[in-house]
Amino acid sequence: MEKTTLSEKGQIVIPKAVRVAHGWEPGMEIMIEDLGEGVLLKPLRPYQATVIEDVLGCLVYKGPRKSLKDMRAAIAVGVGERV
Repeated sequence: MEKTTLSEKGQIVIPKAVRVAHGWEPGMEIMIEDLGEGVLLKPLRPYQATVIEDVLGCLVYKGPRKSLKDMRAAIAVGVGERV
């Protein structure tokens, strides 16, 4: 558990270990939810939440089946392009 202090302006510093653990960066928008006995901090996501039914259409593949060997080769090419 980490400890911090509330400033006169109502600001708190989130300890670095917590920010790093959650991948929070400066300038990130945070949502604050009042839980009664405390608050919950959640990062605002840049995209709206989706459900699988919203994206099923992009999963359609019409072509010959790919073997596991073919898929691994394609992944290796993609990884090589990123490095």
